[in-house]
Amino acid sequence: MMLSTTNRISTLRVNRCYKILNQRRFIIGFVRNSLGLDPPPSPDDPTPENRFYPWDQSPAGDLRERAARIRTLARCPVTGKEINYTCPLSGIPTHHSREAWEQDKQYHSSKKYELLKKVNIYEHDLRSGRPFPEFDFPLGQDFDRAVNMTNWDLFFYTRQFYSMDTEFQLAAVTKMLSYPISIASVLHQFSPYSLNPKGPITLEGLKSLAALRYTLYPLEHRTVSTSNKDRPMRIFILGARAEAQLPGHVWKQLQFLFPDQMFELHFIGPECLLNKEKHQYVVSSTPVVKRVDETLAFVYHTDYFHVFHEAQDFFPYDPYLDVFFCFHPGFGAPESSKSWMDETMKGLLETKCAIFTTGFNQTDLLRDVEAVKGKFGKEVDVLMEPVKNVFGSTKWELNDMNPQEVYQFNMYIAGFRGKRYHAIEV
Repeated sequence: MMLSTTNRISTLRVNRCYKILNQRRFIIGFVRNSLGLDPPPSPDDPTPENRFYPWDQSPAGDLRERAARIRTLARCPVTGKEINYTCPLSGIPTHHSREAWEQDKQYHSSKKYELLKKVNIYEHDLRSGRPFPEFDFPLGQDFDRAVNMTNWDLFFYTRQFYSMDTEFQLAAVTKMLSYPISIASVLHQFSPYSLNPKGPITLEGLKSLAALRYTLYPLEHRTVSTSNKDRPMRIFILGARAEAQLPGHVWKQLQFLFPDQMFELHFIGPECLLNKEKHQYVVSSTPVVKRVDETLAFVYHTDYFHVFHEAQDFFPYDPYLDVFFCFHPGFGAPESSKSWMDETMKGLLETKCAIFTTGFNQTDLLRDVEAVKGKFGKEVDVLMEPVKNVFGSTKWELNDMNPQEVYQFNMYIAGFRGKRYHAIEV
């Protein structure tokens, strides 16, 4: 499962060059700071003041369209009427009138407008046209440098990312990296999630993660016994949408954390493959494969998981080499539960592989977990109790149908799998 010697030498050379460049940048920055040579802040640097515009007067046309959509779809929380008034504190349409806005005591006492203002300024920053040096991601990790997975700050520091000093930079980067790094944080040997009772990982969860880490760290476990140990590790992402549109260099950050491992990311679902030119989803009767490099490949399956499971397209499953992730699936949501909780969930549990799922907030995730337990309780092993995701996005998002509802991608995370029955001696 290890990369060839040639690839390893090539990776070491690239990492060494990158390390030298980073050291030079650090030294130059240190000297400039010490001598007071840093230029004054640019007027284009993002601040809450220069990124604030009422959405219905925004310089960005798509945000003016969103404001119009909110007025069309949403209803005032006080009067129940259409929304015609833009909150002057957040810049987002929230109420029917100024009178209704003033009467909404809960809105003002909870200071919800502060989160809405963050939504506003983050969206304008992304459209500001400023340079985004924070998107200059690092390459492979030096073999003599450990990665700290405690939180975003320590992860960025030990991975030698561009120094992100503002909330704008963090919001932009963490929204993209939340998907690959959430996966990595669960699988990594230095995962921030510890065993019960101090952490959310159950004993069954430890067993599943131990099997996966056996494969991910071959130098430490030379006697791996799996059904097909020569193939890449498969990460199945069910109900894939936005995460399937992320560019290869973003997902490559996952592979950099496991340099001895090859990965196949299997994006599954009707919305996993988008034709960006035609702005429509692609339907394909065969898997669509896109290779990033020799260690990472994307495989798109444009139907529901149970279709491929029943056709045995993914067989055999291997708990050492296969893991499932569902980002904001809505297992328990009225509008989506039927598509998840019948054949798809039954097939997922039959794999006996680890399944991890995230939610927009605690309520969202708990609803999904309870939906699974409620229908398949006796057939489910809990691997990871619902917990705040250390690597959730820090960017606040807005529900256009309810502009007072804000959320963050992958805010909470949990895990389960189909129950394994242990042999009992009789």
